[in-house]
Amino acid sequence: MTKQVQQLDRVIIRFAGDSGDGMQLTGDRFTAETAEFGNDLSTLPNFPAEIRAPAGTLPGVSSFQLHFADHDILTPGDAPNVLVAMNPAALKANLADVPRGADIIANTDEFTKRNLTKVGYSGNPLEDGSLGEWRVHAVPLTTMTVKALEGFDISKKDAERAKNMFALGLLSWLYHRPTEATLKFLEAKFAKKPDIAKANIAAFNAGWNFGETTESFSVSYEIKPARLAPGTYRNISGNMALAYGLIAAAELAELPLFLGSYPITPASDILHELSKHKRFGIRTFQAEDEIAGVGAALGAAFGGALGVTTTSGPGVALKAETVGLAVTTELPLIVVDVQRAGPSTGMPTKTEQTDLLMAMYGRNGESPVPVVAPMSPSDCFHAAIEAARIAVKYRTPVMLLSDGYLANGSEPWRLPEVAELPDLRVAFATEANGEDGTFLPFKRDVETLARPWAVPGTKGLEHRIGGIEKADGTGNISYDPNNHDLMVRLRQAKIDGIAQDIPPLEVDDEGGDARVLVLGWGSTYGPIAAAVRRVRKAGGKVAQAHLRHLNPLPANTGEVLRSYDKVLLPEINLGQLALLLRARFLVDVISYNRVRGLPFKAEELAGVIQDVISSE
Repeated sequence: MTKQVQQLDRVIIRFAGDSGDGMQLTGDRFTAETAEFGNDLSTLPNFPAEIRAPAGTLPGVSSFQLHFADHDILTPGDAPNVLVAMNPAALKANLADVPRGADIIANTDEFTKRNLTKVGYSGNPLEDGSLGEWRVHAVPLTTMTVKALEGFDISKKDAERAKNMFALGLLSWLYHRPTEATLKFLEAKFAKKPDIAKANIAAFNAGWNFGETTESFSVSYEIKPARLAPGTYRNISGNMALAYGLIAAAELAELPLFLGSYPITPASDILHELSKHKRFGIRTFQAEDEIAGVGAALGAAFGGALGVTTTSGPGVALKAETVGLAVTTELPLIVVDVQRAGPSTGMPTKTEQTDLLMAMYGRNGESPVPVVAPMSPSDCFHAAIEAARIAVKYRTPVMLLSDGYLANGSEPWRLPEVAELPDLRVAFATEANGEDGTFLPFKRDVETLARPWAVPGTKGLEHRIGGIEKADGTGNISYDPNNHDLMVRLRQAKIDGIAQDIPPLEVDDEGGDARVLVLGWGSTYGPIAAAVRRVRKAGGKVAQAHLRHLNPLPANTGEVLRSYDKVLLPEINLGQLALLLRARFLVDVISYNRVRGLPFKAEELAGVIQDVISSE
């Protein structure tokens, strides 16, 4: 039958089901198809913290949301146009986010009395009329998949598990996605199990053919490729971009890269990725605990390597003493904190921005460290290079604050030209620098206040370092009160001086006459920028600025804040950056805070911005 093809400019799809239903894999493959097609995209994986939550329960629901368009987009979208619900729990957990009139594709095979009762349904919502305001497509995904795989030498359980590929095939047909890469992916993924590979491919093709032939879907949709700046693009997640950024930084600095890390959600993927790239001289060490990981990384920095440790909030707490040691020994060290919801173990798979104050002050003594925060998944690449630049140039540990949303989310990334990247090469100390021919390990560079970096074993440059306070210049142990005061102030001045070596805070003030500024940091960039677009489209006047460097702040930060009548600062915490800005610049920043383990929605922020403008 001939079916209508409708043109759309954007679509938001959410796949939802049990953790064992393969929703993350399905979403990843649909994302890969979409990236290959050339749409701009943004994703939001959302999964339980439990390794295997009880099947069919609300806590066990795993979802993957993808927003793709024929134009530049900034977020995974506020509300899905299509919900693929593999069971009643997936429907109930996500229905509140689905606007009236949207499509719901439900796997009817799982809507049994037992599964309905398990999540509190007294009747079947697919039959009782309660979903009358949505366009419901009741599809027996499991039955159709098993039927399509009857001729394969696999168990019924394996056949049922392929239902996610049937769903992927159906959605790939519905939105005209290219399929060749998915078929090759399945062949490679199950290369050691050819029967399983063939079955999954058959399930995928059956889903595609079902969409082509069924009367349940009379319309398919086309979303044209987006117009992006010229270049070579690939789809990339935040953790992978950060790993590639660290590799690039090591190559640019001509230093070996050493990663000392203990696995922790959501940072573990960085360890996994870097372990694959030994050909670049990278050494990865999976330590027995967080303290061992950062200690090994600091030891590598002492030995002349680019030392890196990766963790999340609970691990930062354990690493604090060693980061303080890096501060006082003045060695380059990158501490990557992929923030997650806390306190304590918290919600390991959910996102927050709640580690800022810990990154700033979570060490004993006066222990200042630079803090850098990427604003998008692809920006994690450039933020990693910037963290390395500061670390090696100023001989200091640097905190790199990513978060779970950036780590797991993905978007198109234009591969940079090598010529676009900074020169990070380091000049190690090779000869004595004292007037008497001795080596002074804490004699500082006049401009940067950085001490020399001498590789152990360099003849004539023997020196010792440790956690006890050092005498200025010589590095000898010192308990002199005046010397301690001097060293504390020098270490602080070194960090403060970085403000002259970073770009000023840029403001997007369309028209130049806005009286309200929306300020953000880290992963709030996308929702804030999308909200600002909405407000401007509605006629509102609002400016936007985003901080990448949180310590030190750009030199013009105070000037920017005082240029506006009101400053709105959305944060996924209870107002940590707002606290710092109020204290330092005496500006009455308006905080807007949510700590739900989820990123902001653009519509939500647009309403808040409108309220602040109206109050003017």
